[in-house]
Amino acid sequence: MAANLNQNKRIVGIKQVKRALNSDKVQTVYIAKDAEQRVTSPVEILCKEKQIDIVYIDTMKELGEICNIDVNAAVAALLK
Repeated sequence: MAANLNQNKRIVGIKQVKRALNSDKVQTVYIAKDAEQRVTSPVEILCKEKQIDIVYIDTMKELGEICNIDVNAAVAALLK
């Protein structure tokens, strides 16, 4: 399922993911387990409120690689 994140219908970053969640444009959210809780907690709360699936990835580095970007990522989302 995480393999879908290298497609065009994805966003990366806390601000973009929160914005998309508030606009009901998100299908699935991916969160790195090693990201700071203060960063990921608001996204987790929004996902639970909106009943969006969360997939946990082991590291921020791995999530960045899955998203095909050159930097680490704490949060990413697959759009509807």
